[in-house]
Amino acid sequence: MKTQVAIIGGGPSGLLLAQLLHTRGIDSVVLERKTKDYVLSRIRAGVLEQGFVKLMEEAGCAERMHAEGYPHDGTLISYGDEMFRIDFKEHTGTSVVVYGQTEVTRDLYDAREAAGLETVFNVEQVQIHGADTDASYVTYEVDGAEQRIDCDYIAGCDGFHGVSRQAIPLSVRKEYEKVYPFGWLGILSETPPVNEELIYAASERGFALCSMRNKDLSRYYIQCSLSDKPEDWTDEAFWQELKRRIPKAHADKLVTGPSIEKSIAPLRSFVTEPMRWGRLFLCGDAAHIVPPTGAKGLNTAASDIHYLYQGLKQHYLEHDSTGLDAYSEKALARVWKAERFSWWMTNLLHRFPDQTAFDLKMQKADIDFLRSNREAQSVMAQNYIGLPY
Repeated sequence: MKTQVAIIGGGPSGLLLAQLLHTRGIDSVVLERKTKDYVLSRIRAGVLEQGFVKLMEEAGCAERMHAEGYPHDGTLISYGDEMFRIDFKEHTGTSVVVYGQTEVTRDLYDAREAAGLETVFNVEQVQIHGADTDASYVTYEVDGAEQRIDCDYIAGCDGFHGVSRQAIPLSVRKEYEKVYPFGWLGILSETPPVNEELIYAASERGFALCSMRNKDLSRYYIQCSLSDKPEDWTDEAFWQELKRRIPKAHADKLVTGPSIEKSIAPLRSFVTEPMRWGRLFLCGDAAHIVPPTGAKGLNTAASDIHYLYQGLKQHYLEHDSTGLDAYSEKALARVWKAERFSWWMTNLLHRFPDQTAFDLKMQKADIDFLRSNREAQSVMAQNYIGLPY
């Protein structure tokens, strides 16, 4: 098989890139190691920056998102029983959209299938060859039979544990990592959200987040120990702990119910440099991870896709490779800003096991400053709704 761009990874990043390229007549093949049903069963983020929304519009996949997504003009931050609101619309003139990553992925798959474009599922033993030459290709197996795709470029959209980053020699790449000493226990429940906007809660017992997917589907998180397992937490224990961490006015009106999904995610900050090696380009979690506190994971992947799409479009339609040559530098400049914001929000709102009394006073002062200072709120709002590409 031969294509212009081989895309490794059939999640939202790879699918979005493929759909954008298709709108410009640029061929691609998507390789996914799992089944479509498995990909669509993954529960992930649901807050979309305006930049992501505009990319979905350009890809021709935004109709259902606009019909069913929930624009959020702000968010609430609580500390104990105190609460204040950051008004995104007031500070930036725009909003974020709450629309589940699963739904984004479904929309992109539907568009890809409607256009008759090729996605290969259940691929195994994926290997990248000749990325640093003029003859790159990808080999893989399906049902034990080896296949090969010759391509001009390779987009590595296969996540933190994928093969793409590992294909870049250790002598070339440098990795930066911070592992946080806690995780997030998250549940999904078929209950109405406790509030129409997200609540970020800092409490003496640890962090909590009240989020949602729609008016009948809520997503809640609490900070937990890395040694915890989902089965250690009954639904009742989760709800009781969540109520202890959010303001009483909201705890009293919280509607509880059985969880339909329960999982624990460890938190880490991670970046690899560079994000390009020859004809291989890394995108999304293949190149960087952020703690979910700032809702930047999927959105930072989208900014990578923007830069790569623009570079490929410029290369194929204008015969100009300057965009591709600048990809890693441009993508990383924005990635590190998103990393900083996610790191800052994580430090602002969580309890750390080694925090001293002084540290706690500093954390409280930081929250008080955010509450009382309009410029600080503006900076947070600008970062939350998404820095420009």
